[in-house]
Amino acid sequence: MTFDEEIAEGLAVPTDGWDFSWFTGRATEERPGWGYVRLCAERLGGVDTVLDVDTGGGEVFAEALGRAAHVPGTVRATEGWAPNHTLASAALAPFGGAVTLLDDDDAPLPFADGTFGMVMSRHPVSFPYTEAARVLAPGGTLLVQEVGAGSNRGLYEFLMGPQENQDAEYLDRLRARVSGVGLDGVLLRDALTRVEFFDLAAVVHFLRKVLWTVPDFSVEKYHDRLRTLHDHIAEHGSFICHSRRTLVEARKV
Repeated sequence: MTFDEEIAEGLAVPTDGWDFSWFTGRATEERPGWGYVRLCAERLGGVDTVLDVDTGGGEVFAEALGRAAHVPGTVRATEGWAPNHTLASAALAPFGGAVTLLDDDDAPLPFADGTFGMVMSRHPVSFPYTEAARVLAPGGTLLVQEVGAGSNRGLYEFLMGPQENQDAEYLDRLRARVSGVGLDGVLLRDALTRVEFFDLAAVVHFLRKVLWTVPDFSVEKYHDRLRTLHDHIAEHGSFICHSRRTLVEARKV
């Protein structure tokens, strides 16, 4: 396809939810070796109350619940985007789940202290560790997979130029943040995973869907760099960068 055709296709794909099946054959991303959904399913089998923060379309939470040996009696989630709230409500309905729409990312979690035996989240925009610690019950488990510092740096610096780099200090800052809210037994696991884009439409759709990669992204603003990226893929067959994923496990004493 031509440059303009690939741009048009990337702009036409809906961005609702966290279903990435459209990328099949167009892009690939390695998964961290720890298996987030598997870990969640294992831990869900041992709790009666669970909260998923920033659930997106609920797809990942629903998959973990479906794999669990026991579905908690109380299944709750939060989401900040109305279209995703609708998708998540439908995805979690078979498990008796209820999804709360939060209009403000900085709003307190609308749950009482010590409500949940487990609080989880996969790829939150900004995870509220203080609030998570508050709503966790004593002995409760925190399990969060963060998008680590510098994730897809190769892609966003290709478009934006060199950016501030504090990647080396990231894990120490994260550990201090989690420990500082009163959680214990903090375990961090970190992985760089290969990401490969095989056409420009996939890049455009990805940047529209994963907004924090290039926060001010628009085709108009990055038109020239996108054309250069199109030429790079045509010459090399793909564009390769690396995502970063960090697993945070902790408990409340």
